Amino acid sequence: MAGMDKKKVLFIDRDGVIVKERQVDSYESIEYIPHVFEALREISKKTDYLLVMVSNQDGVGTVSFPYDEFQGPAERIFTTLRGEGIVFDDVNIDLSMPEDGLPTRKPLTGMIDRYRDERYDMSSSFMIGDRLTDMMLAKNMGCRGFLLNPDDMEIPEELDSVIAMKASSWLDIAGYLIPDGTLPHRCAAVQRNTKETEIAISVDLDGTGEGRIETSIGFFDHMLDQVVRHSRFDITGDVKGDLYVDEHHTTEDTALALGEAVRKALGDKRGIERYGYEIVMMDDTVATAAIDFSGRPEFIWDAEFTMEYIGEFPSELIKHFFRSFSSASCCNLYIHATRGGNSHHTAEAIFKAFARALRKAVRRIPGDSRVQSTKGVL
Repeated sequence: MAGMDKKKVLFIDRDGVIVKERQVDSYESIEYIPHVFEALREISKKTDYLLVMVSNQDGVGTVSFPYDEFQGPAERIFTTLRGEGIVFDDVNIDLSMPEDGLPTRKPLTGMIDRYRDERYDMSSSFMIGDRLTDMMLAKNMGCRGFLLNPDDMEIPEELDSVIAMKASSWLDIAGYLIPDGTLPHRCAAVQRNTKETEIAISVDLDGTGEGRIETSIGFFDHMLDQVVRHSRFDITGDVKGDLYVDEHHTTEDTALALGEAVRKALGDKRGIERYGYEIVMMDDTVATAAIDFSGRPEFIWDAEFTMEYIGEFPSELIKHFFRSFSSASCCNLYIHATRGGNSHHTAEAIFKAFARALRKAVRRIPGDSRVQSTKGVL
């Protein structure tokens, strides 16, 4: 429309999306979907989407679902939403039954056909629902959809391009719609206790490079400091191992716990770069690290050390650390370093290159929530 910005719309179902899927015929039956207030409040504050409810309520007005039993709880839902700073610009509720065949029943567009004019940008609008009929409505309106809590729902091929995200949480939807600076952080914590080690590690992939992993092994702690600083992950870790035996169990289990924490924090890996690559030069050595969060562990090592020990740390355990990380994080990991350099420099360059490759691989692609694989999963 000339001289006027078109408006974007979030069409939102009610049952299964805002409140739990059931016949909401009493105040006691209202149960809100986790994070719906938090997400919709942030979307309302930080985006310019209009919120429009589109809901079918089967059987309202019948003996089994009297209108008065529907109306009170429905008003309570909207009152609660307004109290949380969430205001719907329009509410569309169809009370017909499927057998009535009315054009207002989803996936038909009768309730919201008025939004298909030049004042609204359907190509930038979304339908948020928990059923395939909601996604079919999105297709019929010329917008895209967020399928909330899809579980193992089989998606027809004709809806693949319509569904912008299969979301397990309202936070996923908010993360997609809200500008990058306000995306929720990807965090995970792992507790690993064995007869050989006791480890607690927490990871924030969207941090600033703060924290420290304490293992009581001087050189190893120094290398883990490089991972924290150069990955820019916020990592805290407390590691107690059987150092009276040797450093092997502590090194291996630290890598396993760290790899598991990164894997958990990445979730289903939607919207990440997936691949990371870095070359780091340090005086007399050059190290290369390449990583692919493919969901498959594979490790290739091409590096040697001129010293058997760096300080009191066995240099052979460096290879074992990265192999263990690859296994626990389910990534392909390639490490290469030029031969003959000072062993301390070689090790430090490898850890720095690894950390910087990690940062690149987990980076979010702005505005893209797709999985970087033709398979659709990683």
